[in-house]
Amino acid sequence: MTKVKVLLLAGTSEAADIANYLVRSDRIDAVASLAGVTRAPKDLGLPMRIGGFGGADEFANYLREEHVDVVIDATHPFASRMTQRTARLCRERGVKYLLVQRPEWVPEAGDKWFPVKDVAAVKELIPDGSTVFLATGRQTLADYSGMRECRILCRVIDPPQTEFPFENGRFVVGRPPFSVQEEVDFFASERIDWIVVKNSGGERSKSKLLAARQLGLPVAMIERTVVPDCDVVGTAAEACKWLDQEILEWT
Repeated sequence: MTKVKVLLLAGTSEAADIANYLVRSDRIDAVASLAGVTRAPKDLGLPMRIGGFGGADEFANYLREEHVDVVIDATHPFASRMTQRTARLCRERGVKYLLVQRPEWVPEAGDKWFPVKDVAAVKELIPDGSTVFLATGRQTLADYSGMRECRILCRVIDPPQTEFPFENGRFVVGRPPFSVQEEVDFFASERIDWIVVKNSGGERSKSKLLAARQLGLPVAMIERTVVPDCDVVGTAAEACKWLDQEILEWT
């Protein structure tokens, strides 16, 4: 029986759940790809490739040389540039493409959320002298260098190998998930005034928002960009169901 070749672009909890399905299927030959941001990534049980593809041409070559039939994009909801490129290249090469993007968070009673489009809007919103917790990751940290009148804390998974990029801040090392009480204690002990969050959705990292609600802290909520015109599902279960249907059509 000819197997379907699947490339799983991983990096989220949904990707881990999809990988579990791919491992168990005798109809699928799958490879998982990780960007290599985390130094000790979780084993997904699949053959792994770590690091980027090197650009659009290199990714297109990989699709061709590895005879990829399906790409499942379960990367972070804010990996928009890569998602747009991947969707376009799959469309051009006739490769099936599915985007797995969990639903956004929605504010509830007691939340003090301020929707913003980008980092520039964050800088305009937060007053000088504030202590700010950045829950936006290390990759975009340099974008906040203009907030020199604020105290900046940025949480990272791996111990940093470089100094904090500007004087008025420091790294906080921790591996999620964190309980609501852990977040409440952390925000209180550091006297956090503002929290900056990307609206990535999901239950695993929602505890910081529940803690912010409990403490009455304002949240600068960075909104998502528009997704490409493609098949989109919100959960791993829906992705597996979609893939089952695609395999049925080919076999």
